[in-house]
Amino acid sequence: MFSASKMRWLLESVPDGQQLAEEGEICLGTIDSWLLWNLTGGAQFSCDYSNASRTQLLNLQTGQWDDEMLKVFRIPRNALPEIKPSSGLFGYTRGLPAIPDGIPVMSMVGDSHAALFGHALGEMGCVKATYGTGSSVMAPVSTAQCNIESLATTIAWHDGERLIYGLEGNIPHTGDAVAWMADSTGLSELSEKELTHELNTLPASVDSTLGVYFVPALTGLGAPWWDSQARGVICGLNRGVKRAHLIRAAMESITYQIADVVVAMRQHSDFTLTALMVDGGPTKNDWLMQYQADLLGCPVMRSDVPELSAIGAALLARKALTQVSVQEMKAFLALHSEFHPDADRHQRLQARWQGWRDAVERTLWKPTH
Repeated sequence: MFSASKMRWLLESVPDGQQLAEEGEICLGTIDSWLLWNLTGGAQFSCDYSNASRTQLLNLQTGQWDDEMLKVFRIPRNALPEIKPSSGLFGYTRGLPAIPDGIPVMSMVGDSHAALFGHALGEMGCVKATYGTGSSVMAPVSTAQCNIESLATTIAWHDGERLIYGLEGNIPHTGDAVAWMADSTGLSELSEKELTHELNTLPASVDSTLGVYFVPALTGLGAPWWDSQARGVICGLNRGVKRAHLIRAAMESITYQIADVVVAMRQHSDFTLTALMVDGGPTKNDWLMQYQADLLGCPVMRSDVPELSAIGAALLARKALTQVSVQEMKAFLALHSEFHPDADRHQRLQARWQGWRDAVERTLWKPTH
């Protein structure tokens, strides 16, 4: 995901690339800096803190390009964009055929970072999980100090007043696990409407999976395990297991993987969990959301706005335009549907969660001697 090695390759692949970069004749930036350059007719070459933290060249402590990392990748500082707060004036539109000149660009921020801001303005304890083909779990924290090797520390944003850090875990197969199981059990042959109906009703049509676990390490395991050689497993099969049990096992695997990342996050001294803020396609499944709430023992808040990243970026722009505090912006937050945990079921699911961990152990690669 990080772009430092790609920058290195580009400089080696372009004639006189290194010399041109040192002279400031080549710009090495992120997608936001490229968009800003085009929006402003080449007048501005900047990026925000959240995107800069994705390059592998930023010092998270100082918020500046890091001398050691620049040396490792041989990236000239002259070729990199100026780093600015995510909320603030970046420049004005100019020379665009479909957009008038003079419109201020007031916010630039990374995708999942913007969604986290759009959920709850970065309130501590409000942890974000995006459910898609894979999943990202991100928690706002106030310090970059972190010794948790299974997670990434990033800059979530700079709101114009201070830096907010993010603790993040990425999972490659969540919605993809359900898609794989639907394909393997013949459900994918249905129309899209019929398939959605089956995925919404089958898990609730049975009381349990009858002891079945599906660990979807289809191309390895991501956070918090990080085992690229792990391979998926379906275990606990018995004669009574039917399609509904397998689909339910695939759905449950999403919740367990997200819960595993949350457990890893609890090692951070600054981490708290008061609510799980969720968005993405699979979150439309009410059964899945309730199971996640019961498993974690905390409320799950589902965004009712599909484009939450755009909302988050717009809120950061509003903050810069109106010069209000983060607290004053709560009135503009998008609405959420709430799923509250059942205390008794939460206790019962802890044993089930332990069974999941045992199943994960079966997938992990163990070298033979």
